[in-house]
Amino acid sequence: MVNLQEVSNNKVFGGQQKVFSHQSTELKCTMKFGIFLPPAVEKGKVPVLYWLSGLTCTEQNFISKAGAQKYATEHGLILVAPDTSPRGVGIEGEDDSYDFGSGAGFYVDATQEKWKTNYRMYSYITKELPALINANFPTIPDRQSIFGHSMGGHGAIVCALKNPGMFRSVSAFAPISNPTHCAWGKKAFAGYLGTDTKAWEEYDSVCLLHKYNGPPIELLVDQGKADNFLADKQLLPDNLIEACTATKSPVVLRMQEGYDHSYFFIATFIEDHIKHHAKFLKA
Repeated sequence: MVNLQEVSNNKVFGGQQKVFSHQSTELKCTMKFGIFLPPAVEKGKVPVLYWLSGLTCTEQNFISKAGAQKYATEHGLILVAPDTSPRGVGIEGEDDSYDFGSGAGFYVDATQEKWKTNYRMYSYITKELPALINANFPTIPDRQSIFGHSMGGHGAIVCALKNPGMFRSVSAFAPISNPTHCAWGKKAFAGYLGTDTKAWEEYDSVCLLHKYNGPPIELLVDQGKADNFLADKQLLPDNLIEACTATKSPVVLRMQEGYDHSYFFIATFIEDHIKHHAKFLKA
């Protein structure tokens, strides 16, 4: 496997949950990603589903807490879960807060001098990582989908909207839907992209929906009603629904009574999301 170092390998639900590290050309550092290979890969190539995690997470959160491997085995899908930012690149202040820098790449390509060399998570997710996965694993390159949680839900929707046709489907758990209008997004975008708020709109799902010109994307979103970040107005799902309605973009928003922002919430509904993607990936 070119440029890959196997870090771990565990058998689960008949498949192999592996973690690899590699030297990233986009991020100029060593990166890790988790990949679940279902038993179906023993018979041939299969579709791939990318998961993007949220603030503070690494590749470990999803692969150890979501329970997604069971359903990936049932539907014959490869699951890929990358880290959420560069690590240890030596930028002053990168470890000072949970919502900016390490663990908080926000899936943008930074333009500000201090961050632009390493913080290129958007290009890593849409260019480098898929090329690496397709070159080293039995995927079907034109059958891939994407989903994520919180900051990763934001990233998944943005990656799909900015690359029409690249992903067959997209879904999200409690996404940061309108980051130009919430505290998390304003902090991250100001730091990575500068003070020109027009530049921020290139990484905002609500803004991108209004100028999207590609094949319809059927969006599935789950949001917990007991999510404290919903009450704090960090997530703004109503703004996403308004944009989908205005642009006649198909969307299903499910408000889940009593559920919070944690992986307990994700694990409860992960089967529904994998079924959603399998419908498009196996069509």
